[in-house]
Amino acid sequence: MTTTSTPAPSRARDGSPDKLRTAIGSAVGTTIENYDFLAYGTAAALYFNTVFFHAEDPAIGLLLGFATFGVGFAARPIGGIIGGYLGDKIGRKPVLVGALLIMGISTVAIGVLPTYAQVGLLAPILLTLIRVIQGLAFGAEWGGAILMTFEHAPWKKRGRYTAIPQAGVPLGLLLANLVFLWSSTLDSELAWRLPFLLSAVLIIAGLIIRAKVSESPEFEETKSAGLVVKNPTKEVFKRDWRTILRVISLRLAESGGFYVIVTFMLSYLTSGDEPLAERSTALTGLIIAAAIGVFSTMMFGRLSDRVGRKPVYLVGSLAVMAFAFPMFLIVNTGNSLLIVLVYIIGMAVIHDALAGTQGAWFSELFDTNTRSSGASIGYQFSAAISGFIPLIAAAIAIPLGWGGVALVYMGVGLLGVIGTLLTKETWGPARRAEIDALINRS
Repeated sequence: MTTTSTPAPSRARDGSPDKLRTAIGSAVGTTIENYDFLAYGTAAALYFNTVFFHAEDPAIGLLLGFATFGVGFAARPIGGIIGGYLGDKIGRKPVLVGALLIMGISTVAIGVLPTYAQVGLLAPILLTLIRVIQGLAFGAEWGGAILMTFEHAPWKKRGRYTAIPQAGVPLGLLLANLVFLWSSTLDSELAWRLPFLLSAVLIIAGLIIRAKVSESPEFEETKSAGLVVKNPTKEVFKRDWRTILRVISLRLAESGGFYVIVTFMLSYLTSGDEPLAERSTALTGLIIAAAIGVFSTMMFGRLSDRVGRKPVYLVGSLAVMAFAFPMFLIVNTGNSLLIVLVYIIGMAVIHDALAGTQGAWFSELFDTNTRSSGASIGYQFSAAISGFIPLIAAAIAIPLGWGGVALVYMGVGLLGVIGTLLTKETWGPARRAEIDALINRS
């Protein structure tokens, strides 16, 4: 049974009147969520091994920092299940507002936490607890933001519109690293506390904008038609469990590769007795790549509207595999310009080809009355795995060096290739022709 609504030709052609406001509102919230969540990754790579974890061996401190980074991801599937369920039962908008509020409060709380030197073991315990809360909030957020945008957008431009909130990932990364680049010049605890405290300003702005966004027209139609299912989580697992597994595989290529470059690479370049680069060089590379990524993500979303979702994703996944060893060979030169180039290729080109395609493709794989649950569960279960990629990479690097990490990066790319080949195309010529025929009826 398919419950995906078929709108009037005018809405299929033009989308809802709130389509742009919804896309921007979703993007603002996604930017803030990613700023909050990714600021932790930067802090874990640069500061938390000594601030919260008392370890004589710096490598052990780094592993512990990345372990708590992964804990937040382990909580994301629970957040995805809760947020997806509520999104399919009561609507997308309440989930968006609630997730943003919880994420903001927990992020600011990190900025005021006592350190290990002040309270001992209580410090990492509190940090881990807050990280779990962050994970729950972030797990609930993505599905609501993407689906609100998807269901407001014109049908032939859904790749373009859903790429707008997806651009919140590089934009949030950009803001987080700009703040860390600035705060790293401070010779005090403010160097790591300020990025978390400044989140309060962003949260207030995001809540104001999201409060003005209207509910999804497709959810409203599903609700009016009496097609809201009693238990969307149970229904989507029963009906679409294979699709959920495919989404997990597809997503691992993007998120697993992302955290190798964004989190592990940062510590790889700046750690050791003879670091390959200064912190400022690595952060500059991230900042430039993230700035470009805001636009390249949207470009790849538009490209998927023209050529389909599968071709873009397949090329991106193959590129992950091809770039694994060259990436490390290039950064091992220690050349600052080449290091920045690696960040640009790995993030703004390879990663964003995948991220820019996901919003539309993952949404199109599920029916309207279980879409929030299905897309959120697949997306966040993958995150629960990929969140431990920095920890896995750091552990493998101890016995195998950078070559072992390159194999990890190549492996997630292979999963993306397999997932792409096993997943149906949702926006091929036949589907475009069907929508063209619907629009031309008007």
